[in-house]
Amino acid sequence: MKMKIFNSLEEINNIEPTVVALGNFDGIHRGHQEIINRSVNEAKAAGLKSGVFTFSNHTSTILKKEPPVKNILYADEKIRILENMDLDYLFNIPFTEEILNMNPVSFIDKILVDKFNIREAYCGFNYRFGYKAQGNPEILMREGIARGFGIHVQEPYEVDGVVVSSTHIRQLIEEGRMEECSRFMGRMYSIGGTIVKGNMLGRAIGFPTCNTIVDSTMVSPPNGVYITMCTIDGVRYSSITNVGVKPTVGTYEKNIETHIFNFNDDVYGKEIRVDFIKHTRGEKKFNGIEELKKQISADCIQAKAYHREKAVL
Repeated sequence: MKMKIFNSLEEINNIEPTVVALGNFDGIHRGHQEIINRSVNEAKAAGLKSGVFTFSNHTSTILKKEPPVKNILYADEKIRILENMDLDYLFNIPFTEEILNMNPVSFIDKILVDKFNIREAYCGFNYRFGYKAQGNPEILMREGIARGFGIHVQEPYEVDGVVVSSTHIRQLIEEGRMEECSRFMGRMYSIGGTIVKGNMLGRAIGFPTCNTIVDSTMVSPPNGVYITMCTIDGVRYSSITNVGVKPTVGTYEKNIETHIFNFNDDVYGKEIRVDFIKHTRGEKKFNGIEELKKQISADCIQAKAYHREKAVL
């Protein structure tokens, strides 16, 4: 059965009893996946509907945090990942001033009980809700007992002895630590976008690239060269990616240039998703085009060797 998506509280009326995972789930990292998978399994065992309650916009947009919190996932990517987790419902609700100012008990009564018809709730140890984030798992547990629904609290989820959190994952991305990021997220970090025309220098020197603009709302890796995989029209390709401002050839905004090995199709205007595997070097200004070309060739040799080795393993 396909996951049903509710985009407002007004759309939700008289639904079957649910087991709901509660959280921002802004990275759907391994800790988030544990909470969601446990709630789905519980729903199946109890013959109930499974759901995730999250917000369609980051809470920082209403809380007006400065600097604003950067997104780890695009909105459509978040939905795509959740669709593959065997859920019945996604409550993808806008975070509004009204929800921000609800006292915790009203939040429980008006949303969890009245709208979700909740029987069991799953959340992380640091889940907060309601006015000034006064709601917490302890309040959920107390009010749940009074209202006849159960609460299951996920303790800190660790990878390699480190607690998995979206904050830590943002830091890993911003520092270019892509292999660690993959271990914490349970998948590679990816950036998507529409392929646009660049300055055509790559094509002129034998390394054509698919260029995309960096979305300022998304957390992005530091400037440099990365071994990557990319997807266009549902097909996966081995690739190498440069993130940066092209200091050797002029002054440009930060963008993403991906060179796909053994590929020369016209893909302008198509969508691309670039999965970041490994950071190989930082961005550098070279003494002219020939020096740049020589370094790109060396970067490609290194990336191809990596892809071949991983394909064999």
